[in-house]
Amino acid sequence: MTKLHIPVLASSSIYRRQLLSRIYPHFEVANPDIDESRHHHESAENMVERLSLEKAQAVVQRFPASLIIGSDQVAVLGQQIFGKPGDHATACTQLQQLSGRKAVFHTGLCLLNAATGKYQITRIPCEVRFKHLNPTQIERYLQQDKPYHCAGSFQSESLGIVLVDSIRCDDPTALMGLPLIALVAMLHQEGVDPLL
Repeated sequence: MTKLHIPVLASSSIYRRQLLSRIYPHFEVANPDIDESRHHHESAENMVERLSLEKAQAVVQRFPASLIIGSDQVAVLGQQIFGKPGDHATACTQLQQLSGRKAVFHTGLCLLNAATGKYQITRIPCEVRFKHLNPTQIERYLQQDKPYHCAGSFQSESLGIVLVDSIRCDDPTALMGLPLIALVAMLHQEGVDPLL
């Protein structure tokens, strides 16, 4: 078996870096720099899985003997798909639409073995029920958390937790952006144990 280098996180997200550091003290980070646009008529489920794979594939030439981790997340409300808002006004609009409603956050995860070209993909859904939020609450939250790079303008790991009535998910780290329980299972399939 080819000796694999330390894992590579194909992401520019500081939140995913923080999460991965919980199981790996040392890893590489590479910005995949891909087009994250949704394809025509693409479902949220397919979108996060495709983008997770594309992010990993985008850095494979730089790390030809590594396990590469790609991940992506969107929020779904009815037929609407919410990605990263990018700015304050869009974040306000997203949270106004989510107010008092139930959304599903889909987090895709890919582990790509650059040495063999084989990959594993999964998707973890998390159901989030938002409280009824008034404009003052939304504004104060946005001023403090500034979640402009988070799907649905929501960060459960910080002040965002006060915005919700409930969260239902098999892996709480999935909602934060990187499903660690699923990742550890994938690593085991590659013969890697973070505890050894």
